[in-house]
This record gives sequence, structure tokens and C-alpha cells, in this order.
Amino acid sequence: MEERKWLPADTRTRLIDLCKEKNISQAKLASVIGVDKSALSRFINGKTDSLSHEHVIKIAKYFNVSTDFLLG
Repeated sequence: MEERKWLPADTRTRLIDLCKEKNISQAKLASVIGVDKSALSRFINGKTDSLSHEHVIKIAKYFNVSTDFLLG
């Protein structure tokens, strides 16, 4: 299995890329981390900068990546 190379990116870009790579919808991810899907959508679309530390940790665990990787 080939290891994917990741370019430097911000949290939003990382999240979008991870969802695409794993074929996970925003609604599914929102459900998994326990946040309203509209709140996650606002974060991904840059309308808000609020994503709690707890949600970042849950996202990292779900995708099996480090929080450092997720936070860019």
C-alpha cells in the first residue's frame, strides 16, 4: 500500500481532504464527533473559526491521524 504524501495545509483543507479520501460525508462526520452538521459545514466553509479541542481530538481519532497533522 502506497503512503500518501500530504502538502502543508490548514485544518479546513485537511478535513476536506480526509473526508474525500475516506468517502465520508460532512453529515456522517458531524454525527460521529457529536456536532450539528450545519456547525461543521460553517467551519469547513470558513464562516466560523470555532471547532472545539474535543471535536479536533475526535476527528483525529476517527481518521486515525494526529492532532498535529490535522491542525496543519
